[in-house]
Amino acid sequence: MTSTDIAPMEEGPSKGLDQISLLSSDERLKGRPRLCSDCGFCDSSLKLLMSQTCTFVRNQTRGIEQRLHGRTRQAGEEGRFGIYRAMYAARMARPNPNAQWTGMVTALGARLLEQDKVDAVITTAAAPGTRFKAQPILAHTPQEVLATAGNKPCLSPALSLIDAVRDQGIKRLAVVGTGCQVHQLRAAEAELGLERLYVIGIPCSDNVSYTDLEYFLTQVSKSPETVVHHEFMQDFSLWMRHEDGHVERLNYIDFPMDKLHGIFPSSCLSCFDYANTLSDITIGYMGAPLGWQWVMVRTSTGEELFEMLRPELEIGELTESGDRNRGMPRYMERLSHPPGQKRPPMPIRKLVAMLQRTRGPKGLEFARAVIEMKLLRNLNYVRSKFPKFESRVVPDHVYETLAPYAELYEQTFGRPLARTATEPSSEG
Repeated sequence: MTSTDIAPMEEGPSKGLDQISLLSSDERLKGRPRLCSDCGFCDSSLKLLMSQTCTFVRNQTRGIEQRLHGRTRQAGEEGRFGIYRAMYAARMARPNPNAQWTGMVTALGARLLEQDKVDAVITTAAAPGTRFKAQPILAHTPQEVLATAGNKPCLSPALSLIDAVRDQGIKRLAVVGTGCQVHQLRAAEAELGLERLYVIGIPCSDNVSYTDLEYFLTQVSKSPETVVHHEFMQDFSLWMRHEDGHVERLNYIDFPMDKLHGIFPSSCLSCFDYANTLSDITIGYMGAPLGWQWVMVRTSTGEELFEMLRPELEIGELTESGDRNRGMPRYMERLSHPPGQKRPPMPIRKLVAMLQRTRGPKGLEFARAVIEMKLLRNLNYVRSKFPKFESRVVPDHVYETLAPYAELYEQTFGRPLARTATEPSSEG
């Protein structure tokens, strides 16, 4: 990547700071649902099934979970994290230096091919000449999978490769996907004609278009053209690793939100599956200590995947501390104000950053806090921008998970948290 890959700082998000970011208004995506994350399904010959499978047309989490697990999720921890059989802090004993973390996701894809468990793996590479522009590939060799190491936090039409899978007669497939892609895949699974499907889920929140990612980096980094990896970390700061190996950090409170609030697509702000709950195994970082990856094994297939990789892993300890409830009143207050407000003065930001790091939630409590805040933010977004969609796209577990904050919510926003009696459930 060269400096010419980065958009000038004076240019704003591609949709504008004050415009609803509807991808479906783009020429290539005309005719799609208003909420569209460009998962790629509508680029395939199965596009006529979109209205029956798309999470942004009707969220089917409950029905898919019933089919996958023989039950629906229980209130409490499963409301936030989804159904799981086991949870770990783990990392590769020999990390992949090109990976965002230690390389567990790409290692799994490679092992599936090495052990002849699958014929191909759908995963996401970087487009030639870029570091972060997403380019889905159908990998047939371990080397092809390993070459895709590293996060590409951009919208990726991975399911556009469904036709290639069918044309090539592939019957055993692994897919590395985000929550919206996995929902679509599960909802259409019976139509794929596969004998075996492995779904490796990555937690996902607030992806952007490649153009907007370039713009984002100009707003948060002193050297955007040399950023190799970046991640929103558990210490309440954005870490940006550069070509020379040094890590630049920016506290969450220091983000210039007045220049960023138009950057995220409406689909991502209307998504309720940060933890990628319909996968066989979810591999991220959010609930683990710094330096470790957070793994949730969800199905018997997920157990097979984890055991396949276990000999190459170090297993750590999941911990938790702090109280996520303490920060929720302040978070709701911020949500109640117009978006894009300017940052508080520097002394206040330094104090807030210090308090977040020293007294804020950590470990699994940090994961709970982040997921609950995302659920709350996105529920409010749907209610304010797409109120007619709420009954279709907001699953029941969102209201159940946020129920402890119902009184505070009503005080802050002047309306009940729960779905109104006249609104049918998206899953019922």
